[in-house]
Amino acid sequence: MVEITYHKEGDFFVPDLYLEKEDYENDYIIGKCGHLRLEYLKNYKKAEYIIMFMNKTLRKHIVETDKQVKERFETLMKQMLEKNPIDENLKNTDPLKWTRLMNNYKLCVEEIILSELIYY
Repeated sequence: MVEITYHKEGDFFVPDLYLEKEDYENDYIIGKCGHLRLEYLKNYKKAEYIIMFMNKTLRKHIVETDKQVKERFETLMKQMLEKNPIDENLKNTDPLKWTRLMNNYKLCVEEIILSELIYY
């Protein structure tokens, strides 16, 4: 655990907290779902957020969640298209219908991912 130091402001002792750079995959760009998970932790799971922040595992958790989301999205989209195939000729004959169907699949997959990996 990290040693916490304090400084005095008026009559109160305030902890000296600052965010240290974590070395876990610095070149990885966190996507939408990683940021959603971070906001969820900050707002609804504050104890978990603080523990990960203090143990310097927060970035690792967010990056791993983001990677899991990307893998799960690809898998679920493949499964969705296998169970409910869309004819590729539809893209040429009726592009709006094809777009509507693909967007519907995408939104269904995103709802599953949000409930399984982000807001748990």
